Amino acid sequence: MAEFDYIKRNLEALTEDIKEIALKASVPVPKLVSVTKSATDEELVALIRYGASAIGENRPQELHRRGELLLSEGLTPELHQIGTLQSNKAKLVCPSAVLIHSLDSLSLAKELNKQGVKLGKKIPVLIEINSASEPQKGGIVPGEAERFLNSILEFGELQVKGLMTMGPADCDSAELRGYFRLTKKLFDDLHLRYGFTEEPVLSMGMSDSYPIAIEEGSTLVRVGRRLFIKN
Repeated sequence: MAEFDYIKRNLEALTEDIKEIALKASVPVPKLVSVTKSATDEELVALIRYGASAIGENRPQELHRRGELLLSEGLTPELHQIGTLQSNKAKLVCPSAVLIHSLDSLSLAKELNKQGVKLGKKIPVLIEINSASEPQKGGIVPGEAERFLNSILEFGELQVKGLMTMGPADCDSAELRGYFRLTKKLFDDLHLRYGFTEEPVLSMGMSDSYPIAIEEGSTLVRVGRRLFIKN
């Protein structure tokens, strides 16, 4: 796999960077989900062979297809659905996704629960928080998060493991830190009152924002672009 040595170097450098940031901030090292939407199938296979244990895809069709591809190669990383999920695509990801990061509506919750009943399994989800209350974006605004959580507790096949937020794409570091901090407080409050799971998940931070997210208590970061830079 010499032609993909750049992926090995990038993965090792990113993993070390995440560890160093967590150590300096005196927080637990978060889980890395490698976002592979920009990778070719060959790069994806190389990434897993070099040690990536979890991948995230935005498109349900690709998560399904690539899960099958990796299985045919004898590779079984965790599969995460990280993008917006429409109710009519839930059946594509529920059989294989270990976590769905973007629960943002009651209708999607109902469909995911329906799929859980069909499959005879719990469907692990994160509630997507629109931390900046941006009207053009999906997600649950912070002030409605507890009410939304209460509204989906009746769905017995949903396993709410925590929260996810991205924050605005066009704000400065100080503003972004504020949105991450707000989401962390919300996460802590809801976990204290309701209890997510034994190992709750706070998914914050992407390629440009993961250092701040780690410092603010993220337990999972989603990084993709920098893994596939040829250097």
